[in-house]
Amino acid sequence: MTSADRSVAYQPAVHLSQAVSSGKLRSAQLIELYLERIARHDAKLHAFVDVYADDARKAAAAADEAIEAGHAVGPLHGLPIALKDLVDIEGRITSGGCKLWADRISPVTATLAKRLIGAGMIVIGKTHTVEFAMGGWGTNQQLGTPWNPWDMRQHRAPGGSSAGSGVAVAAGLAPWAIGTDTGGSVRVPSGWCGLTGLKTTIGRVSVHGVLPLCPTLDTPGPMCRNAEDAAVLYNVIHGPDPGDPRTLGHAADDPMPTLAAGVAGLRLARMPETEREGVQSDVLDAYDASLEALSSLGARIVDVSLPLRFSEMAGVVGRIIGAEGYALLGELVDNPDLPLDDDVRPRIQIGRDMSARDYLRALQERDRIKAAFGRALEGADALLTPTAATTAPIVESIDQTTTPAFFTRIVNLLEYCALALPNGMDSSGLPTSLQIICRGYEESLALRIGHAYQQATAWHEQTPPDFTQGSRYDAD
Repeated sequence: MTSADRSVAYQPAVHLSQAVSSGKLRSAQLIELYLERIARHDAKLHAFVDVYADDARKAAAAADEAIEAGHAVGPLHGLPIALKDLVDIEGRITSGGCKLWADRISPVTATLAKRLIGAGMIVIGKTHTVEFAMGGWGTNQQLGTPWNPWDMRQHRAPGGSSAGSGVAVAAGLAPWAIGTDTGGSVRVPSGWCGLTGLKTTIGRVSVHGVLPLCPTLDTPGPMCRNAEDAAVLYNVIHGPDPGDPRTLGHAADDPMPTLAAGVAGLRLARMPETEREGVQSDVLDAYDASLEALSSLGARIVDVSLPLRFSEMAGVVGRIIGAEGYALLGELVDNPDLPLDDDVRPRIQIGRDMSARDYLRALQERDRIKAAFGRALEGADALLTPTAATTAPIVESIDQTTTPAFFTRIVNLLEYCALALPNGMDSSGLPTSLQIICRGYEESLALRIGHAYQQATAWHEQTPPDFTQGSRYDAD
């Protein structure tokens, strides 16, 4: 991405890394570019809940001195990143999208934040989230809903719950960001904002220091411009951590050696015909075109018969989230006097009337579904679906009693991983998205498939039309 009319703000992070490492671009210039864009656009976009401008400038100056002295800590030294407002940084406010927690000071620094900072990256700020991360639309009644930058005339949903992270990267306010995903909260905003987002497997990335919603399903992940950026960022944040026992049984998994291996010979399963019902026609057209593109690259597209409808599996996820979310937050949502989001409150109260038996049965049902689904996908390397059934809706049109996480929740239920990536545009110029679902701990394969697709297409290079002006900084 070196065309003259392309803003530095929209270049992939790996390109920015090369420019900073080589001295063609200073970290201080890069930080100032993003801070200027935040100051210019975020009053409307509402992506950030807090911006660490002064500290980011100091860190960038120190990074430039270290790089010039030959003491860079790694190739990402001096690059900015945004964090979802669930990720603790000791001494900073982390509110979890909740007005009630507006003064909550983080007691620790999350392991993933320590790893980012240890790699030399600069946290430029915290991004808005749905209250308690409980919702796929991206709305927040109390703290405000970020504005999807693909339509600056009508307020469209950014997707949630990692709404601010999606908007920040899509609008060129940060080169990449961290989100979390319990039922689709990395992938839905990535899909609606035209980004590449990786839902990691439970136990891949430590959740130590990340505010929980549903510990059985919560997973942090990168939200980026392309699969290569996602692979690089995933490499930084994943790996064993004593602070999260579930990570200890899984060795680090470097996706880079196989990233460019292509898809020739892989068996990629298309979703059953019955799952196409109710999906926007533009979304289906883009999906079908994606299958053709991958087939032309040498992949074999195969049919599978799945044991349950996606909607049935999504319902099981809803019960698990409700039970665990209510165990953590029940005292808050049951108090009508507290300033909570009226759309989020009933989602968590689903767990109020669930007995221990009901919850354990939901977990047992999950185990049965995992076994049956595994048998159905034998011989397939991945399952391909749209990321969402529609493109981003107008906020006022949303039925908050429903969820857009129709295609995404099944991945959390199965303890799989998945990559969402841009694969087209609808008739209104809004991004469509492809979801690449792989078995648990096969992030490298999902990234490999996504990278192959992006090497053959250019959808991930598209940017919102109102944010394509050039920059006075040049990384080329």
